[in-house]
Amino acid sequence: MTTSQDPCINEELLFKFDVPGPRYTSYPTADRFNNAFGETELQNALSIRGENLGLVGGMAGAGPLSIYIHIPFCESLCYYCACNKIITKKRDKSVEYLNYLYKEIDLILKSLGPAQSVSQLHLGGGSPTFLSDLQLSQLFDFLRSRFKLLDAGEYAIEVDPRTINVARLQALKAMGFNRLSFGVQDFDEKVQKAVHRVQPYEQVNELMIAARELGFKSINVDLIYGLPLQSPTSFDKTLEQVVAIAPDRIALYAYAHLPQRFKPQRRIADHQIPAANDKLSMLSRSLDYLQKAGYVYVGMDHFAKATDPLAIAKRQGRLHRNFQGYSTQPDCDLLALGVSSISKMGGVYSQNVKTLEEYYDLLDQDVLPVEKGLLMTRDDLVRREVIMALMCHGSVVFESINLAYLIDFKNYFAKELKDLDHFVKDGLLQMDDSGLQVTTMGWYFVRGIAMVFDKYLQVSKDHSRFSKIL
Repeated sequence: MTTSQDPCINEELLFKFDVPGPRYTSYPTADRFNNAFGETELQNALSIRGENLGLVGGMAGAGPLSIYIHIPFCESLCYYCACNKIITKKRDKSVEYLNYLYKEIDLILKSLGPAQSVSQLHLGGGSPTFLSDLQLSQLFDFLRSRFKLLDAGEYAIEVDPRTINVARLQALKAMGFNRLSFGVQDFDEKVQKAVHRVQPYEQVNELMIAARELGFKSINVDLIYGLPLQSPTSFDKTLEQVVAIAPDRIALYAYAHLPQRFKPQRRIADHQIPAANDKLSMLSRSLDYLQKAGYVYVGMDHFAKATDPLAIAKRQGRLHRNFQGYSTQPDCDLLALGVSSISKMGGVYSQNVKTLEEYYDLLDQDVLPVEKGLLMTRDDLVRREVIMALMCHGSVVFESINLAYLIDFKNYFAKELKDLDHFVKDGLLQMDDSGLQVTTMGWYFVRGIAMVFDKYLQVSKDHSRFSKIL
């Protein structure tokens, strides 16, 4: 099957398919987790991984781990934020939190066992740079004392530019971090004031230059379109400034205004939110501008320079997806630590409790702080394979799924294949007897295509809890 190489962004299609839907950083999605899953189920999943490692002698069996650590603290509130965070200026809170984080790790290792290799580490939040350099260094040292951090691993941290300077960047590099993600969102001063996050372009540019000189392997910038007081013209200016500082990767997210769910968003006046026409115009113009500037559209909201490992992984069909988005790392077990974090071990998802009080209380009892989770069924695993193949590679080969799961794809997914007809008619998907192929234009709507295979969405037609797919 072939696809066209130079799509014309069709705003009529953007409107037609701009519907609420999951981001598919996992399948089943986190809203399907249940409270019947608890500490025992997580311990079993950890033990199974540990036993597999022991049987094959080292990391070769289950592969190296990916570790995510949630640091929930922020100095100030960003009004658009929907993350699990704690606004405070009290630095002693992070001291207490790290002590409990260390306790969680040691409890986990009782079931998981020692000698776990790690190829990927990501500190997210909140604002991980709320921690002092000493605290971050101690955290890194603790991880090294409990895990085997591979020399070729990816070690990333999310950075709030307002909380660091060049000296801090030097300290992060010396600790072992080799990847950075700067939260920018928008450079327009009016927009920054409207969302309570003021950080001048000059400040971020200085940090970008320093990070590049220090030799960080990859630098990402996060942007958000659809914020209050944004316009297509003002966002064009932000895009020009971002391209000028030349990050290796750009994450372009759509703002989901859900004040009924996220209290901080109630500080944003509804009349300041851009109209749907303007929001989709920002997306259309961003897609066009970034690709003309030399960035490869990796998928959904990710762009990367053609020489970046993420773009190379897409070209070579090695792209993967996890709770942090697209990744070059193989689909490995994810150990997530801290409040609200979500782990994946084999066919198991496990999510921690969301408040510090619950987290501390359970760890004081030497209990893993699990709130809910999911044991995937065989059907979940089949559908997960299909959805991730679409999200990462834009294609599904029927025979590969048939052989891996001993099914007849066309019979198993007869209804779903019929439901894909309108994507085919609109030129977003090609389908023949061998499989499915997302077209170049279809990549912009890949979440919508993947939704067709989501069994849980077929049962529940209420998709209002999700953000729109564009």
